[in-house]
Amino acid sequence: MKVSEARPSGRACRGELPLLTRGLPTQIFVNTALDQMNRFSREQAEAEFLKCCGSRNWAREMSEARPFASIDDLLAKAESVWSSLSEEDWLEAFRAHPKIGEKKAAAAQSDQARNWSVQEQSGTEDAAAETKAALAAGNQEYERRFGFIFIVCATGKSSGEMLAILNERLQNDPDTELRIAAEEQRKITRLRLEKLLNR
Repeated sequence: MKVSEARPSGRACRGELPLLTRGLPTQIFVNTALDQMNRFSREQAEAEFLKCCGSRNWAREMSEARPFASIDDLLAKAESVWSSLSEEDWLEAFRAHPKIGEKKAAAAQSDQARNWSVQEQSGTEDAAAETKAALAAGNQEYERRFGFIFIVCATGKSSGEMLAILNERLQNDPDTELRIAAEEQRKITRLRLEKLLNR
């Protein structure tokens, strides 16, 4: 189930269809992708799910929950499993992301997850030097304050917007911020699952 790297376009979450599915109606491809996910071995399914969320327990539970009757069924289960996980599971998922404005995550990423991270953070590519410096300083302050990296669903956001969100969230207490970060991860996971299935 490989969706090739998305080409620049006005649609933030769409990848290019694999060669074997080009020209087919989108719904046929989606059903085929979901069917393939349901047929994967446990190890294969976990590897696919880990591209979307770096928590191993989340990926394992999603693999074990198959087969899914529909994409909506899969997405609902993804959110249910995520909300049931421990704080350490959430932190593990956070570590699978590069810091905003950077390329490399603390934990290992698949090539596809790495490419998605670049696409999601594309709003920082043309940022002014002072904005990039402010993001880097804010990332450091955030990590010192909360003990994990700043997580935001960056798709469609400019560098200025992300910096403003970072500065605002630095005012939160640790418990509140952990919940906000987990909600941002939930949004990222959903977008990536939709990319994986080309919804």
